[in-house]
Amino acid sequence: MTAASELLSRLQGRTLIVVGDLMLDHFLVGAVDRISPEAPVPVVRFDHDRFRLGGAANVANNAATLGARVQVVGIVGDDEAGALIRSELAKLGIDPSGLISDPGRRTTRKLRVVTSRNQQVARIDYEDDREIQGAVEAAVVSRIDEMSSAADAIVVSDYLKGMVSRGVAGGAIAAARRRGVPLLVDPKVPHIDYYAGATVITPNHHEAEAVTHMRIRSSDEAMAAARRFRARAQCDSVLVTRGEHGMTLLSPGDEATLPAEAREVADVTGAGDTVIATMALALAAGGSLVDAARLANRAAGVVVGKFGPATVSIEELSGG
Repeated sequence: MTAASELLSRLQGRTLIVVGDLMLDHFLVGAVDRISPEAPVPVVRFDHDRFRLGGAANVANNAATLGARVQVVGIVGDDEAGALIRSELAKLGIDPSGLISDPGRRTTRKLRVVTSRNQQVARIDYEDDREIQGAVEAAVVSRIDEMSSAADAIVVSDYLKGMVSRGVAGGAIAAARRRGVPLLVDPKVPHIDYYAGATVITPNHHEAEAVTHMRIRSSDEAMAAARRFRARAQCDSVLVTRGEHGMTLLSPGDEATLPAEAREVADVTGAGDTVIATMALALAAGGSLVDAARLANRAAGVVVGKFGPATVSIEELSGG
């Protein structure tokens, strides 16, 4: 058994806590064969709706597909989209008991109008991105603290939709330290000061450039930016994802540049969710940061060949 396959065999049964912005991706699919006489826009003839979990919910879905026991902590509104997220999580075997309903805000839903050939015509966002506070924030931090007692790793999935406040990020990091487990963050630039003490932060190259004020056009520049990012964010390690240029890992003991493994790119939506879910589980299973990054890189190469927020299986990662 190779080191990679041995690590894959240990992913199943690990407990992952996912904290972050839950979203519902709603696809309205139809055919386009004419332009509207009212305005220069296509007329979409409705055929069907399709729903997928997005944001932190997609991170959870990716981890569950890889065999993890997953618990989610997040906010939903008292609305149909929130109820659908709860039911979809439950169908996937993901524990939804960490979801907190806030009747004062709407559930984040992205409605994409697409053709039957998967060409996007328009996107409508239903969201309330005010940062949570007061009793709601306290309830979230309390839920993280309760659930972390069983965690093998914790992921913070920040999409700037209001769930990840300074208090929530700090509570998750403190819970991980008490438990002695890795905490990984998929970050957003305005919250860079929230993540101090994280085990790994996984910015894409645009986010790394924005935080460090450095251009990234080569592997050497990516590593230099990773060093500055780590100092700025005050985290242990950084994994810069660079799309078709692969990944750059900086950790206390290792520096590595990983070439991209994608054979064919259909859609990069949600690829970051797959990366952080895979890496978190690999670390939870006892893998090194380099081995976890290699596995996450392989997972990204698979998932970008699929349309929309998608997942990758153990069989796909093992080459089966």
